[in-house]
Amino acid sequence: MNADMQDLFAFLAVARAGGFREAARTGGASASSLSEAVRRLEAGLGVRLLNRTTRSVVPTEVGARLVERLLPALGEVEAALDVVNHYRDSPAGTLRINVPANVARTVLLPIIAPFLRRYPDIRMEVVVEDSFVDLLAAGCDAGIRYDERLEQDMIALPIGPRTQRLVTAAAPEYLAAHGTPRHPKDLLRHRCLRGQFAGGAMPAWEFERDGEIVRIDAPGPLLVRQGAAFDLALGGALQGLGIIHLFEDWLRPHLDSGALLPVLELWCQTFSGPYLYYPGRRHLPAPLKAFVDFVRQQGPAA
Repeated sequence: MNADMQDLFAFLAVARAGGFREAARTGGASASSLSEAVRRLEAGLGVRLLNRTTRSVVPTEVGARLVERLLPALGEVEAALDVVNHYRDSPAGTLRINVPANVARTVLLPIIAPFLRRYPDIRMEVVVEDSFVDLLAAGCDAGIRYDERLEQDMIALPIGPRTQRLVTAAAPEYLAAHGTPRHPKDLLRHRCLRGQFAGGAMPAWEFERDGEIVRIDAPGPLLVRQGAAFDLALGGALQGLGIIHLFEDWLRPHLDSGALLPVLELWCQTFSGPYLYYPGRRHLPAPLKAFVDFVRQQGPAA
């Protein structure tokens, strides 16, 4: 039974990326060299590790078991090699972070530029996913999520605003034509621009006032997948298509300009801000340690 270390790394990269081209794009090797490495590994082990079709590449059962065992070992190897980074004047390498779309826009946006200016040899990859993911399986060093979505075995560090709000708003012309809702239940008679999770679930709009919580499954002419597609819903709201329910920071420029008007302000739901979370390793990769230290120095935003 023969298995070259580089071939194992190539297999793991393809399995984590979900394809040869994607692994080549993120890893710097050619798709053909990765394919040859996996074929060589499969021949040496005498088993098929990946099922390949024209549309997808997924691990076989034995391939998935191998990925499961390799991930912790790879982490230790990377940590050992990263010791060299501590002898450099400035840490270098890739930092891969998994975040929801609203966090990318409202939390990371003001952080990335000063961080990368301080550490010019670090390359940051931001993976935007609204669903919760297994960091190690997704090949990420850290993630940002809200407290109810954190894994218990992770270290969590406050990042960004410690209090956030969801705001409901519409264009003046929409409200002039359809009226202004006074109670969340009034939304059932309005045109609402909704969001949907990647898995297909459509979260209800939730409102709170004086301890009373109201959840509304509002109807509407537009449904978008949560994430960057919310820009489409926002554009629709600005054009008077309907009412939108979104993070206040996302809507703030349009609220300040008067392009959107807030409604149901007394019912705005407030919740705690997000956390940077990462595995509790004794030796963090240098790019991740630099980012953690940077976030700590910045302190929680107001």
